[in-house]
Amino acid sequence: MEAAMKNICLVAFVVLLGVAQFNAAYGAGECGKSSPDSEAWKLIPCASAAQSENAAVSAKCCTQVKRIGQNPSCLCAVMLSNTAKSSGVKPEIAITIPKRCNIPDRPIGYKCGAYTLP
Repeated sequence: MEAAMKNICLVAFVVLLGVAQFNAAYGAGECGKSSPDSEAWKLIPCASAAQSENAAVSAKCCTQVKRIGQNPSCLCAVMLSNTAKSSGVKPEIAITIPKRCNIPDRPIGYKCGAYTLP
């Protein structure tokens, strides 16, 4: 009788684990299912513009910034990501790119860490 009770408890436990797995919520980060570091690779055309305010901003860069900038928290996370930092991006200059691209619906005044988007 005791062995049967252990088996019933074991089966009930396995069923509960299975139900819990199906009901689990997988949260998305600032950039949805993509990480800010992987999104940062898409901004390679912006490399020189993110290091110098005097560098020209390419059309490819502006296209990517406009796409990612539809979600200001993602754009912010990308600009402050480890990938961006390790590639020499200066956040205080990177946040000026949306303005330099003349993106009309850019997130003006959005707080990005210690920086504010112009």
